Amino acid sequence: MSIPNKIIAYLGRTPDFQTEVRLQDNGDGVVYIAEWNVDGVAKPTDAQLDELSSQAETLENNAIAVANRQTEYGSTAEQIEYITENGLEAWQSKVQEIKTKYPKENS
Repeated sequence: MSIPNKIIAYLGRTPDFQTEVRLQDNGDGVVYIAEWNVDGVAKPTDAQLDELSSQAETLENNAIAVANRQTEYGSTAEQIEYITENGLEAWQSKVQEIKTKYPKENS
């Protein structure tokens, strides 16, 4: 699982990866925390991050589901056109079908 998602699970929020947490690749494809500037929160150990693998996997899977949903929803203009032509209830039904097709995992 990706270290950014493990860090998000550790913090319970998405940090600023430019100022709060800087990641670096060691050249062998191994990403590590190069700089930790999160106020009031200790830098996690590798073991602590490894314990968050399943939560990180859920975050990654949910991000994929959201991206797939957004693709099927279409642009805002396409959504408005659909609602105008078919009605709000039809759109709500279509949204539910898309959410069922691409379910998010419980966090």
